[in-house]
Amino acid sequence: MAEGMHGKGKVVLAYSGGLDTSTILVWFVEQGYEVVAYLANIGQEEDFEAVKAKALKFGACKVVIPDLRREFVEEFIWPAIQANAKYEDRYLLGTSLARPLIARAMVQIAKDEGAQYVSHGATGKGNDQIRFELTSYALHPGIKVISPWREPEFYKRFPGRTELFEYAKLHGIPLPVTPKAPWSMDANLMHISYESGVLENPYNPAPDGLFNMTQDPENAPDKPEIIEIEFEKGVPVRVKNIDDGTEKTEPLDLFVYLNTVGGKHGIGRVDLVENRFIGMKSRGIYETPGGTILIEAHTDIEVFTMDREVRKIKRDLDIKFSDQVYKGFWFSPECEFTRFCISKSQEWVTGTVRIKLYKGGVYIMGRKSPFSLYNEELVSMNVQGDYEPRDAGGFIKINALRLQEYARLRSNSN
Repeated sequence: MAEGMHGKGKVVLAYSGGLDTSTILVWFVEQGYEVVAYLANIGQEEDFEAVKAKALKFGACKVVIPDLRREFVEEFIWPAIQANAKYEDRYLLGTSLARPLIARAMVQIAKDEGAQYVSHGATGKGNDQIRFELTSYALHPGIKVISPWREPEFYKRFPGRTELFEYAKLHGIPLPVTPKAPWSMDANLMHISYESGVLENPYNPAPDGLFNMTQDPENAPDKPEIIEIEFEKGVPVRVKNIDDGTEKTEPLDLFVYLNTVGGKHGIGRVDLVENRFIGMKSRGIYETPGGTILIEAHTDIEVFTMDREVRKIKRDLDIKFSDQVYKGFWFSPECEFTRFCISKSQEWVTGTVRIKLYKGGVYIMGRKSPFSLYNEELVSMNVQGDYEPRDAGGFIKINALRLQEYARLRSNSN
């Protein structure tokens, strides 16, 4: 048994009200722990008062529900947009970005409540256990973490979801999920993820009725919608709908609006197999409408305003950032350094991108910036400008030297 499982104490439990954490709450009370139930509002659709009442009914001494939506957008999503963040080129990190925020608040509540322990409902096979715990230890080195799904007393008692349902039924715990809902779902302001159950066979298509944030592109409006997104130093500061005049500038409102309009047009769905940090592959389905729109727009304005060689270095940093966040190292020195460098690279990434949204697609229509490195006169076929065409011949010959020498080497070896 891990340290902290002997005797009584106060534990802050990251509580969702779902099957796992509802069982864990009652189980902790059985063990003699004083439980502070903590539920982060990060934009998921939730009846928070009902969840609070449920936690108190089944033994929590206190329920804390902080509103973290603004922090999520400004402190976590915006740096990810600056980094064009995609893990393994496809996953936009909606869950990965939320976990350090949730864990940071959990640690603060533990300090405020004088709790000796924090806990979560993540399983022993996934990434979330790592993300929660690395953040906890980074921000509160003396905290003790109780992970029930890694405790033999817990997982031997509950070897599968059937046993969890039986336990819940025995204790009269009402659950929002039933055995007939054959997948697991995690929702926040940035995305919804789906995994487990019928999705564990990677060849099975997404079941009908699975998606919540986005409309099927086939059923999306036949008329495209045109929007403009303005960036300052790589951060979205304004979105305007050219068709109906809607305009948003406050970060949370801006992101929520892009989720709405993107979802209407079926944007942001992805079905993938990813490599978990712990060493296994898993299949996940994600929908990230607002994030997809913003990364497409940001990538475009970045290329428009950033020096080519700087961007090559920055792209390496983007990949490092995505990998660090996915693996739970947001509060590590290397990720702090990576974020600092990426932020510095965004100094001139300012401008406006015009976009068409249509049937699941994000189509760039144009861009403008006071810091553009695009020189219309230099590139024009109709204006010679300061460019001397004959110079290109020498440039080509110099670059060809290496190729000619390689050809000579091959011919000599035959």
